[in-house]
Formats: sequence, C-alpha cells, structure tokens
Amino acid sequence: MNKLAQLDQKYVWHPFTQMRDWLRREPIVIASGKGAVLRDVKGREFLDANSSIWTNLHGHQHPKINTAITRQLKIISHSSALGFANEPASLLAERLVKIAANGSQMPDSNGHRPPKFISKTKTANPSLEKVFFSDDGSTALEVALKLAYEFTRRTRGAKTKPRLLSLDGAYHGDTIGAVSLGHIDLFHKAYGGMLFSTDKVMSPYCYRCPFNRAKPERNDARKYRKCLWECVGLVEKKFAAQKKKGNPYAAFVFEPLMQGAAGMIPQPSGWLGQVTEIARHHGALLIADEVMTGFGRTGITCHVDDKTIAQITKNPAAAKLFATQRVGVTPDFLCVAKGLTGGYLPMAATLTTRRVFDAFLGEYEEFKTFFHGHSFTGNQLGAAASLASLEILQTKQSVLQRARLQKWMHEELQTLWTLPQVGDIRQVGLVAGIELVKDWRTREPFALRERAGIRVCEAMARRGVLTRPVGNVIVLMPPYCTTKTQLQKIAAALREAVKAVF
Repeated sequence: MNKLAQLDQKYVWHPFTQMRDWLRREPIVIASGKGAVLRDVKGREFLDANSSIWTNLHGHQHPKINTAITRQLKIISHSSALGFANEPASLLAERLVKIAANGSQMPDSNGHRPPKFISKTKTANPSLEKVFFSDDGSTALEVALKLAYEFTRRTRGAKTKPRLLSLDGAYHGDTIGAVSLGHIDLFHKAYGGMLFSTDKVMSPYCYRCPFNRAKPERNDARKYRKCLWECVGLVEKKFAAQKKKGNPYAAFVFEPLMQGAAGMIPQPSGWLGQVTEIARHHGALLIADEVMTGFGRTGITCHVDDKTIAQITKNPAAAKLFATQRVGVTPDFLCVAKGLTGGYLPMAATLTTRRVFDAFLGEYEEFKTFFHGHSFTGNQLGAAASLASLEILQTKQSVLQRARLQKWMHEELQTLWTLPQVGDIRQVGLVAGIELVKDWRTREPFALRERAGIRVCEAMARRGVLTRPVGNVIVLMPPYCTTKTQLQKIAAALREAVKAVF
C-alpha cells in the first residue's frame, strides 16, 4: 500500500464515510489534476465526473484562476473583516449584486404548468443589494436562517416565534441551524436532541410521487407523469394551515430546480414559480439555497439543441448564472458557495435585500447589530479566486461550452435507458442523477445494505471515472471544460459498471 494511503488510514477521519469500509481497501490518493482529469500517486488518470464534490466549475489548474491567486498572494492573503474592508471582497460583493440583478430568463417552458391556487396578481421581486461573506454552504444558510429569524421578530414583534418551512428530503448543510432545516433522517436523526423544530412539505419527486398515476416509461418521469399537481396544492394547504394558527411561516427554504443530497430530485416546469408565489402571498421570506445549483450549474434552459446554441451565440448574456433566474424568481436570501471560487478555496456568500439590512441598523447601544461572523469572512485570496471565476463564467466561450456540454450530456444519458436497472434519468442543465432500481418496470429500489450506488461508483473508478452516489442515485456533474470525448467515456464507464455489478 502507498505510504500516503497508509498515513490516511492511520490518522484521517473522512466525512460522510463509513470508516470500517474505508479501512478495508487501499484508498485512491489524488496527487494532481488538470482540466477534467485527476491523477493519483500511482500515476493513474481519472475523469472527475462530479467536479470534486460539485465545486470545481472550470476544471483543475485553470490558468486565469491560478494567475489571480498568485497575484493576490504577492499582495495579501487575508485580513479581518471585523472592522476593516478590503479591495477584492468589495469588488466581489459588487459583482455578485450585479449578476443577481440580471434576472430575465431564457424561454424555459416545456408545458405542464400547474393551476393557479392563488391570486393572479404576481408579487414583485425584491432587489438583492447586500452581501454577507462566510466560509461554506452550511454557513451561508446559517447566515440566512439567523437573519430571517431575527428580521421576523423585529417586524412582527419580539414575542413572535418564527417558524420555517422546507422540503421533504431537504439538506442544507451541517451546522446546527442548517441541519434543523434538513429532513433526511439518515443524516439528521442522530442530532434530533440538538435541533430546533422546522416543518416540511412534499417535494415534487415525480418518479416516486404517490399522486403520479403514470406507469414507468423509459423517460424522465417529469415528462410522462399523470397528476393534478397535488404537490403544489399541499404547499398551499401548508401555508394556509400555519396562517390559521396565527403565526404565518417566516421563511420558505428551498433548492431551486434540483434538490441535491435528497437524491438529485428535479422540479417539474412551473412548480418553483408557483410555490414561491404561494410563499410570498402568505408573507414568507424566500431563502434560495444555490450552493449546488448556482454559477451556471442548472444550465441555459430546460433543453438545449442547436437552435438554443445559435441563440446563445448571438446573445450570451441571456445565459443566467442562478437557477432562480431561470424562472424569474428573486429570493430574499440567495446563498452561494461551492463553485463561488471555481472550487479552489472555501468561501460563501449570502445575498439579501436592503429591507433586511435596514432592520439591523441602529445606535451602538441598541444592540441591533448582526452578531455573527467568521475568521476568514471576505478573505482576499478567496475573493480574488471568485472574481476570476465569475469573469470566466461570463465569457462567450464559457457560455457556449456550457450549452454544448448540456446538449452532449443529454445525448449520452439517453444511451443508459437500455439498462434494466436504470429507473429514472434526471437532468437539469449540467447536473444529472441516474436512479438505480432492481427492475425499471416496478421501480423497486435497492436496499441500502446492498450498496448499489457505491458498488457502481467503485466499478466506474476501476474504469477511470470518479464520482460519488447519493444512495442509489449515481451523480454526474462534470467540470465545464469536459470535452465530448471525455463525456462519452464517463457514460461508457457508467454503462459498463452497471452491467458488471448487476
């Protein structure tokens, strides 16, 4: 066994990993990376099929980000944001606010619009004007949660006990507040005694929806479902019931377009716009968790073809960077992390409105300050990397490459329908979840003890492709620099792995 692998097994405790399993085999020790390729200490090459856990947007060793970090290292890497400002963080805050304000969207309808459960008068979107920096996705959500909680108390009365609503299967991070927002027993049940109570409402999981009367087909379940939008009706009922109790929900927390750790659950067209309007109608703040979905990850539009690419070529600015922009929704809190620095450094941001900001203004002795912060908040090195990443994202070259990659992904994913263990293929932009089942005709799931997803990913690794499953769902989320040939290799490795395992 390699010496570094020995040291790892002797000293390191890995996240979300059963260490007994880990200690049974020699781990892959990553030594270097370039573009979409990772290399281990034994010289083997692997394609990074999940962007190093959903973070690395542009590929490893991108020259522009490398240059930006190197330049900043020669000036200063970090100074405190408690009482001091700095140049890169100020510029980054301005850039994020301007990008968030660019809210018009590409045509995105594929039919199946839900019925209107409330007034046809659409609530006006707020304007995101302030940025609070933190360290990662969990802390970005923690910031939004605390701000929403205290803002509600200051606007509804100090005796108010704000309640929050999130989706079934939600995962919003690992800090105590973020865990309280989550509803995945596998992750959260162990900490139940430490958490505060939040409510949940049905997630629009079309493939396993109890209201979907459609029989299984070889297609994305969103496209052949038969229902009456009961999931939207349940959201309306939940808000109405809480309002009758005299304490309307303070905030509605959601991942837009695709729930990540829940199992890559995509939202059917029309769902997000409708449920956020319901939340607005009932006076709830909107907290959008775009930690995974942000910075172009949900793609250009719901479907990309040659016509779409031609449109983008003429007007690359039409490609929005946030999932909420895809449906014309501006939340009260926009939480970003992961890809903010292009996957180089841990950094996060929570964007919010002037209305929220103003509620925390007062004299020093009034103690209306937002008492929350992090040692590395707004650090210069992370901000410099983020500015470079955003500059890359807004180039015509990057926009066109993302559009092409989305199209290639769709084409390659269609080849997986021949596998009887593939029950559903869910793609939103440059994110895909392939749900493995015992038989696609019955949708019967594999038991967790069968480790179906893990075994398939292990078989993919033996074929030179690295990714990590969410239960029985294989996740594909390649860096934006991935070529068509590399994507074909990823799909081929998955096909071969499924055949080998089953």
